Amino acid sequence: MRFEGTKDYVATGDLNVAVNAAIALQRPLLVKGEPGTGKTELARQVAAALGVPMLEWAVKSTTRAQQGLYEYDAVSRLRDSQLGDERVHDISNYIRRGKLWQAFEAEERVVLLIDEIDKADIEFPNDLLQELDRMEFHVYETGETVRARHRPIVIITSNNEKELPDAFLRRCFFHYIRFPDMDTLKAIVEVHFPDIKQTLLATALTQFFAVRDQQGLKKKPSTSEMLDWLKLLLAEDLTAEDLKADPRTTLPRLHGALLKNEQDVALFERLAFMARSRGR
Repeated sequence: MRFEGTKDYVATGDLNVAVNAAIALQRPLLVKGEPGTGKTELARQVAAALGVPMLEWAVKSTTRAQQGLYEYDAVSRLRDSQLGDERVHDISNYIRRGKLWQAFEAEERVVLLIDEIDKADIEFPNDLLQELDRMEFHVYETGETVRARHRPIVIITSNNEKELPDAFLRRCFFHYIRFPDMDTLKAIVEVHFPDIKQTLLATALTQFFAVRDQQGLKKKPSTSEMLDWLKLLLAEDLTAEDLKADPRTTLPRLHGALLKNEQDVALFERLAFMARSRGR
């Protein structure tokens, strides 16, 4: 099973190498990078390219590792016992299978996405070490051991919001998705907007990178925000000429798709004020 990218996802050569290395080593692939650089979409495209199902476990700040294995619903069992329900005699009726359990018992190999692992508590990755290593876990309520029929392809994403434990990192194959350069971003845009005019694309890309490179920017716009911005430009039927900088402001047209906080908007407004002052 080899990943070479898809027609809907522009994967760089080093990213292809990382995916295939993780598959060959049977290790989880830990993918880091700026938000909006296609980390989550990578898992979907790997599943599509290899022709296997995908399971997605979206991690939140309240997520516990145990939830990926299973949860025992003691409250429902107590309620059923009070109502005299016959289901109460079989404890397995109250075991809710998590994403890891579903991946382990799947009839064929699957891609398991553990998305934004850095959102959870610092102990969350360590609590999954044994299960991801041995591909099995014990269900204490029923006394059974769940073993993977087929080792899933595990892809774990992180936005680098917090450091992950060394013991966890040792068990992963790591790849950092760098922000695409001009040529790669151009190829990504052309996948999504194949009919875009080259003059508009060239001007938009130049403005986009000028915004990203601005010193003092609190949040740099991402690839996904670039695509949203272009979608708006096309919806408004704007041309390359329409995007030319207004001497009264350094803000790009429809800048709300690119700048997502008032500090960054204020930064560009100050730059425009300073430019006007120098021109007097």
